Amino acid sequence: MEKDGRPNWDSPMQFVLACVSYAVGLGNVWRFPYLCQLHGGGGFLIPYLIMLLLEGLPLFYMELAIGQKMRLGSIGAWTSISPYLGGLGLASVVTSVYLCLYYNVINAWSFWYLFHSFQSVLPWAVCPINSNRTGPTEECEVATPTQYFFYRETLNISSSIEENGGIHTGQALCLVLAWAITYLFIVRGVKSTGKVVYFTATFPYLVLFIYLIRGVTLHGAINGLKYMFTPKMAELANPRAWINAATQIFFSLGLGFGSLIAFASYNQHNNNFQNQAIVVSLINSGTSIFASIVTFAIYGFKATLNYENCLDRMRLLLLNTFDLAEDAISMDSVLEWTEKLNTTYPEQFAQIADKVREGECNLEKELDTAVEGTGLAFIVYSEAIKNMPLPQLWSVLYFFMLLLLGMGSMLGNVTAIITPLRDFKIMSRMSNELFSGLVCVFCLLLGLGFTTTSGNYWFTIFNDYAATFSLLFIVLIEVIAVSYIYGIKRFEKDIEDMLGHRPNWYWKIMWAVTSPLLLIGLFIFYIINYIQGGTPTYQAWNKELVTVTEYPVFGQVFIVLLLVSSVSCVPLTALYAFCRKRKDRAYEKQV
Repeated sequence: MEKDGRPNWDSPMQFVLACVSYAVGLGNVWRFPYLCQLHGGGGFLIPYLIMLLLEGLPLFYMELAIGQKMRLGSIGAWTSISPYLGGLGLASVVTSVYLCLYYNVINAWSFWYLFHSFQSVLPWAVCPINSNRTGPTEECEVATPTQYFFYRETLNISSSIEENGGIHTGQALCLVLAWAITYLFIVRGVKSTGKVVYFTATFPYLVLFIYLIRGVTLHGAINGLKYMFTPKMAELANPRAWINAATQIFFSLGLGFGSLIAFASYNQHNNNFQNQAIVVSLINSGTSIFASIVTFAIYGFKATLNYENCLDRMRLLLLNTFDLAEDAISMDSVLEWTEKLNTTYPEQFAQIADKVREGECNLEKELDTAVEGTGLAFIVYSEAIKNMPLPQLWSVLYFFMLLLLGMGSMLGNVTAIITPLRDFKIMSRMSNELFSGLVCVFCLLLGLGFTTTSGNYWFTIFNDYAATFSLLFIVLIEVIAVSYIYGIKRFEKDIEDMLGHRPNWYWKIMWAVTSPLLLIGLFIFYIINYIQGGTPTYQAWNKELVTVTEYPVFGQVFIVLLLVSSVSCVPLTALYAFCRKRKDRAYEKQV
């Protein structure tokens, strides 16, 4: 390993912006609002903020301290602490490779939507004409234009993971573009990354602020905001809410990937990382809440629109069935008239009773429909955007923001691979440009698999299994290693050497007791959840609707390989270090 001549950030501000750009990502926009909706709106903030203090902040601080003290990437830093722990860094690199493979695919989708936003009519606003030119495409009519554009035009998805087809040329080109830009961002290491983060860390906030102003002025936005800020306190008794809060904090801050250790390794020795850890953690959580306000305003707009369309359909059904005058029933009196007509003309009403039940209008039910991930980012938001005035403008702004959030996170993801590998002398002999290029090309070639017709199903496997389990394991071993192998006392002295003072009792209790216990609890929960879940399933698009399907045997084997491949780095490297030590001792005895 070599430490000499290591570059530094131009200023502490660059480091903070790099951490913010990395930590504030797509999860803040599409995962946190979903969890708020799932767990009773604002009530979810209570377990979320408690978990930030008990788990997120102490572990974030710990990783920054390790990186700044050791001045090495994840592999070198953990090997310096103990040769048996080198596998921790290797596991982080493997997990980061998996993340890079599929994360840039999301950026490719953002490029695809961004390029399609420059049209007089947004392509996901209307169904395309069928080949006979007699009406809309049947698949689009059965679904919705937004679903059709995502599943058919964007993904050209097959009906199962077992049906494979060729590469989607448009998606492949967007993926090449995403990797080309990623390469330009990291080509000169910390020097180029430090310049880029000024833009990737700040511009999304401008777009979010513009969207906030637009969102709260939309018709029905108040319904979404009321839903968010009316906490259902009963959810505090739901253990799943606390588990989801802990998990969200954990992944949102980007712990365990090695990115934070890599970023901190470029700091000056006496940089005040404690204040920076607190600032970045608070900015990250504040962004999640800010993004939720914007999202719930748009939820309210979309839900109100769906509710009013439902009322209008019901109004027409009643007018036609009972032959009433056009102005007899207003939108506000539909529910009242439904009860009235049911009481007055029970026999006639019985003829449409099934239709009334199927088309029951309920605003609360519309707001309760929780959507996360790509479904929220590329379907729900697209649905709302197409109904706004000047939809092209809002579409360009939204997908450009998604792109910057994704690209900002990619800087950290790729740095987590490049920095620890560059610490090896054999790798450091290569120029930054060549080594970064090789990493990007390697990830691009593997990532092209996600642009095939069954690619989205493989994307789902990586998204669900590549990082979740392994990161919990990595960070659990990290905190145990620092507290009980390296030792809290030594760690305190290292921090005093850098900051001029020792960490207070809060940090020490969190590292030694609270955070390890929480991580063990989460780890056990995931194992039990995985076992009780039975055969893993995925959502397949079969041209008419989304169906839940079990993964075939090869899919299940691949899931196990994903889980084992990163986690096994820890015991295998420890075993290698042990065998090498024994061999060296045997050699010394012979000499």
